[in-house]
Amino acid sequence: MSLLVVGSVAFDSVKTPFGAVEDALGGSATFFSASASYFTKVNLVAVIGSDFPEEHLSFLKSKGINLDGLQKVEGKTFRWKGEYGFSLNEAKTLDTQLNVFQTFKPVIPPSCRDAEIVFLANIDPDLQYDVLEQVRRPKWVACDTMNYWISGKKDSLLRILKKVNLLMINDGEARQLANEPNLVHAAKIIRAMGPEILIIKRGEYGALMFNGKTVFAVPAFPLEKIYDPTGAGDTFAGGVMGYLSKSKSFDDRDLRRAIIYGSVMASFNVESFSLDRIRHLTHDEIEARSRAFKELTHFELS
Repeated sequence: MSLLVVGSVAFDSVKTPFGAVEDALGGSATFFSASASYFTKVNLVAVIGSDFPEEHLSFLKSKGINLDGLQKVEGKTFRWKGEYGFSLNEAKTLDTQLNVFQTFKPVIPPSCRDAEIVFLANIDPDLQYDVLEQVRRPKWVACDTMNYWISGKKDSLLRILKKVNLLMINDGEARQLANEPNLVHAAKIIRAMGPEILIIKRGEYGALMFNGKTVFAVPAFPLEKIYDPTGAGDTFAGGVMGYLSKSKSFDDRDLRRAIIYGSVMASFNVESFSLDRIRHLTHDEIEARSRAFKELTHFELS
């Protein structure tokens, strides 16, 4: 199935206790697309400035990502600067320069309007809704959001949630959206807003999926070295949606497998800065770690 993602392409300047990078390739749609490209063909819709280097475009093309919807306009590309402490759970934002992203209006090119699966990355919910007005008959729609939109544009967010099959947010955002501290109760409230399936990203504690009466939990993969968690959630989403596109199925069994593959991709992402680990990843490494995940969570009842 064809997969469309709409989100941001950016430059990230990140400092962690284990190193730092300046103006590294980042952005929600970038991490998502690079991750999903290991499973399926990806169509990327975003905006970049005239300062965006050709080497980054070459990298995206090398992953088979369709860039027909990547708008290049005069000005500077979106930039974000952040710093992590030793816990690596949450970044402290030091600077945000929206630049050309501030006036971004997604235009879905004709080559992408028949996409069967759509992922609306973390952008203004009004823009997410506009994207759905441009695609023809998607079979499956998923989206992400953040605390900024939950508090500032909740009505618009609730409108888009009525249109999506799957919502992926972190645990803090789930509690905020539902106004409920208990994640199980929060999931019930959120699913009543529209999405039949809710995946709650919990960082170093893994992920939870609520699908009707079914709850599925997966831990984060234990790693000896973690350098940079930036983009881990978007990489996770890319793995999930990429696998679903490949499997052409959205039943509970394939959703569970998709979450494992999403967790695998996120575990590789944090092993280096920017997309450096994803850039050189192999399919053999992905399959080996997915088998390791299976062993990690397997047990016998008797």
